[in-house]
Amino acid sequence: MVTDHIRRLIEYPGALQVLEFAGGQAQLVAVKAFYGGPLVGQELGFLRRHMPNVDTRVAAIYRRNRPIIPRGDTVIEADDEVFFIAARRDIRAVMSELRRLDRDFRRVVIAGGGNIGERLAEHLEHSHQVKIIEHGLERCTQLSERLDRTVVLHGSATSKRLLEEENIEDCDIFCALTNDDEVNIMSSMLAKRLGAKKVLTLINNAAYVDLVQGGEIDIAISPQQATIGSLLTHVRRGDIVNVHSLRRGAAEAIEAIAHGDSRSSKVVGRAIDEIDLPSGTTIGAIVRGKEVLIAHDDVVVESGDHVILFVVDKRRIRDVERLFQVGLTFF
Repeated sequence: MVTDHIRRLIEYPGALQVLEFAGGQAQLVAVKAFYGGPLVGQELGFLRRHMPNVDTRVAAIYRRNRPIIPRGDTVIEADDEVFFIAARRDIRAVMSELRRLDRDFRRVVIAGGGNIGERLAEHLEHSHQVKIIEHGLERCTQLSERLDRTVVLHGSATSKRLLEEENIEDCDIFCALTNDDEVNIMSSMLAKRLGAKKVLTLINNAAYVDLVQGGEIDIAISPQQATIGSLLTHVRRGDIVNVHSLRRGAAEAIEAIAHGDSRSSKVVGRAIDEIDLPSGTTIGAIVRGKEVLIAHDDVVVESGDHVILFVVDKRRIRDVERLFQVGLTFF
């Protein structure tokens, strides 16, 4: 799960978080709005007029770490963290409205050849130039036997000499994935100082994540936050098939399946603007079979729809679950 999380961030340069729903048909992406982006300084309603062929919905905005529930007249400011949902094919187009698109990552250096490092190299090596730096000689031998195209380097990721010899300044993204937080942080900062374009750092101590992200370190990932969603899926009530923890657990994105009919369900047979959503909750999209429907007010929920919701106030999770629990008349 952690590997998939990192792989998606490499697939969409510039994204802070990329989450998948309904088997990847719909994606929720978090990006930081930059000065000079076409949407910065504009109302959200402008997005629909400016991109008539792309359907998307902004599910939430975080401004100076406080959530804003977006409306059509909400103006996007530089440095806003914007969560938007769209069909997979439209993600890049929407990202380009909020920030200059970073060029695709091609050269990847991975520090740490453990399970996550190996699996990431396996995913990327046929489409990217990949190097792994691994401290253990025996592990290096195993990696060189298992991987096809990845260059395996024996040495320390915190060695300035090694990074310089391997032309770290040509690297598009440096991923520090050892099981030692200090090594990950220090090697990332060193790689950035030596010219790596972007650095991504795995940090097990969740308290460190907010301390380091956004400075020298572009993206900090907490394994707990990347995996907790699958655990939450099992404890949520109603037919909840997917839960993603957002912003270090401050919010949740939930994929729920609607069941029943207009008598037994609080959502089926109702248009989105008729659904009594808990405060701080927005519906971002509905996936119906192979079709992704962005949640405009007049879209009517049908039985079997996968409904993707963004919940800013976690105290309202129980209310969201109740929405998708079917009344006794259904049986």
